[in-house]
Amino acid sequence: MNIMIPKTRISFDDALACAREGAITRDAARTLIRARDGREFDSLMRAAADLRDRLKGRAVTYSKKVFIPLTNLCRDYCGYCTFRKDAGQPGARTMTPDEVLRVAEAGARLGCKEALFSLGDRPEALFPEMRATLAHLGHRTTLSYLAEMCRRVFEETDLLPHANPGLMGRRDLETLRETNPSVGLMLENVSERLMTEGMPHSNAPDKRPALRLKTMEEAGRLRIPFTTGILIGIGETLDERIDSLFAIRDLHERYGHIQEVIIQNFRRKPDIAMRDHREPTLMDHARTIAVARLVLREMNVQAPPNLADDDYPFLLRAGINDWGGISPLTRDYINPEKPWPHIDALARRSKDEGFELKERLSIYPEFAVKDEFMSGAVAARVRSMADERGYAKASKTGVI
Repeated sequence: MNIMIPKTRISFDDALACAREGAITRDAARTLIRARDGREFDSLMRAAADLRDRLKGRAVTYSKKVFIPLTNLCRDYCGYCTFRKDAGQPGARTMTPDEVLRVAEAGARLGCKEALFSLGDRPEALFPEMRATLAHLGHRTTLSYLAEMCRRVFEETDLLPHANPGLMGRRDLETLRETNPSVGLMLENVSERLMTEGMPHSNAPDKRPALRLKTMEEAGRLRIPFTTGILIGIGETLDERIDSLFAIRDLHERYGHIQEVIIQNFRRKPDIAMRDHREPTLMDHARTIAVARLVLREMNVQAPPNLADDDYPFLLRAGINDWGGISPLTRDYINPEKPWPHIDALARRSKDEGFELKERLSIYPEFAVKDEFMSGAVAARVRSMADERGYAKASKTGVI
């Protein structure tokens, strides 16, 4: 008879020592993310903060942006999403070129430097109405329309586009690279289990992890600075969070292109399928961030301040070094019930935690000073907007 012997996990203290020495293993990370209240939690937070301070210093960055929801039509139905709409549903819309440029120009007048494009994944594959809209605009695909609007924003305003459109093929990425210093795609999680019946991605074909990792790898081959991240609290296990962080780290070790990893927490909304699903606690969010810092080390780790409500400064103690995009003009269309903090308040509360708030571009400073990560026109624009260390030059409009 075969007897199954349960796997023994490494002790917490041994796991933390492993992480402090810079050789964290998957097993060590799986132990650390289970840190309990008290000594273990405090030790984990301290180790992550110490590593951040050593590798990144005591500056915390943000990008002043406008949020451009190019279209909220989407062929995926994720259990936590309030952004996507069906064609004909109240609130469904695709922005016209004039609308896009009006928002971009208004943001530029307020000192914004990033135009974040968010949109549904391949809506033309599901909705004939979207195919008709695209034909009227002179395009066959949503990604083609996105590329045109990125080009126009790049050429006709002072903003840098940052496209976050979902799955992309090599040709799409090559096109976007001509106008985008960076692009983004949330990995969310590497677990195929989340696509099974009753799980949040069961009716979301574009959330298949292998496809998202393929997009991220293509961006690496093309030397495109890339923003990604995980979404916690959607039904994944703690081990699946760790597997997702290691998948991101593995890609970065091969290509060196992951400029930012977002550790985003699920928030309930009344109009989503997961409206009764439990949210991650602040401590769960913080310990996940801390383990992410220990796994990802010198990489930039971000958490959105608006999704932590008034407690967001606490996340600095977990090892983040970036707050993400903050807009003085447009709301967070993905989480419309959660307004961004004002930038002056963000600076003040960061200072209270011992950090200097510094503005960056949509491309992080360490990538902004390396021309090989940008096309010629983009590199020239970035050089004109960045200081000698790669941060954004001071805005003439001051802090908003």
